[in-house]
Amino acid sequence: MSKMLASVNCLAEALTALAAGVDIIDLKQPAAGALGALAVADIREIVTHIAGRCPISATIGDLSLQPEIVYPAVAEVATTGVDYIKIGFFPAGNPLAVLESLRPLCDQGQALIAVMFADAQPDFALLPSLKHAGFTGVMLDTQHKQTGSLVQLLSPATLSEFVTQAHSLNLISGLAGSLRLHDIPELNKLGADYLGFRGALCQQQHRVNALDPDAVNAVLRAVQA
Repeated sequence: MSKMLASVNCLAEALTALAAGVDIIDLKQPAAGALGALAVADIREIVTHIAGRCPISATIGDLSLQPEIVYPAVAEVATTGVDYIKIGFFPAGNPLAVLESLRPLCDQGQALIAVMFADAQPDFALLPSLKHAGFTGVMLDTQHKQTGSLVQLLSPATLSEFVTQAHSLNLISGLAGSLRLHDIPELNKLGADYLGFRGALCQQQHRVNALDPDAVNAVLRAVQA
């Protein structure tokens, strides 16, 4: 059964997600992009308040995929004590050089999650390189929310292939990208480790609005069904 990842942008939202019983609290700033980052001080405050009661992931922002840019951002977020750090593998840049630069952090035990984008020609051939570098997992998301949701952009067969390939490499797999309540039953059949949500949890179903506790509970029940 898949678990639920809930993206939040502040301490109050993190506490709402914790109270609902979500499986992982994901820290990001939706108003700042697909993987917009919270300030490191805010991440640290949330980690302190959650105090190990729920796993926490955090993004590093929509950064150019260059080692000299990505590595310092990841290293800084690592000082906050989050359980997972999410890194966007955007189309441009040098993914293999980035992976090589991050290998020491993986060797030190930091759990890194690569995020590929359904609307940016995700290259599943990169998955073995992620495993070789020591990454813990990989997610599929959407970069430009106006281009459609994950399930509109990629077929069930393609999503299943992604999950299967990730699991064959012992990588945690996640699916996200403007997912809605009605998408959950079919996505649950794919066997991804996590289904990630933001907009579906918010007031008026808009990702930059505040969390709606009733929506969080409804999505969690559907994921667990």
